[in-house]
Amino acid sequence: MILDDSPQTKPGPPALNPYGDALFLDFDGCLVEIAPTPDAIKVPDDLPHVLQELAARLNGALAIVSGRSLHELETFLQGFDGPMVGSHGAEARGMTAPMAHQPVGLSDLQQEMADFASQSGLLYEHKSHGGAVHFRSDPTRQAQVEGFAHALAERYRDFTVQPAKMAVELRPTGFSKDGALVLLSELSAFEGRRPVYAGDDTTDEPALAWAEANGGFGIKIGAGESVARFRLPEPQQLRGWLSAALEGEAWDV
Repeated sequence: MILDDSPQTKPGPPALNPYGDALFLDFDGCLVEIAPTPDAIKVPDDLPHVLQELAARLNGALAIVSGRSLHELETFLQGFDGPMVGSHGAEARGMTAPMAHQPVGLSDLQQEMADFASQSGLLYEHKSHGGAVHFRSDPTRQAQVEGFAHALAERYRDFTVQPAKMAVELRPTGFSKDGALVLLSELSAFEGRRPVYAGDDTTDEPALAWAEANGGFGIKIGAGESVARFRLPEPQQLRGWLSAALEGEAWDV
């Protein structure tokens, strides 16, 4: 599938079909705007309610799929009780079988990442099944952070380097957002429905590709290359598209 980073060549998504679609949504940069630090995001007051109502309209076929920890997702989206996948699939709620996985060397890896970030004047983000170092405050440090992460992954074999927006993450090996979609699609609420996935980051591209390859479509949020056929410029437009689906209206970008 051809990657394309030209917003002009990608239309906005069609209206959701409540009787035939299954909706999978990333969180940061997709449902909510990116913030200077992970804990500084602003969640619109009505977002959990919109998600809950839309899940009912889709007969339960709506899930959140994120690199965030499950605990954080549940805290930010109190009022939405549908399926959630955190840590790129290493933990989840609403699944028929637990997905929790505790990789070997987790606490030691997290300490090394925290120490590196502190010594480098960068931000460390603790995750329940890994960690991330953000270089948004100094983009010139990207190569240094990437080199550190790859060296760390050589020593901690249960982890894989995951590039992200202005950050590098180490996540458990064998878990990914597209893998989470495979498992979610086997649940009765999702089975047989057309997969629709929305995401903004390189971490979302495998899931966007999976949706495109399995009879559905992807929605890229923001600029950048993507396999997704459709694009929306900002999380605000995605939230508008979701609200329009509740009202039974097509979203015209």
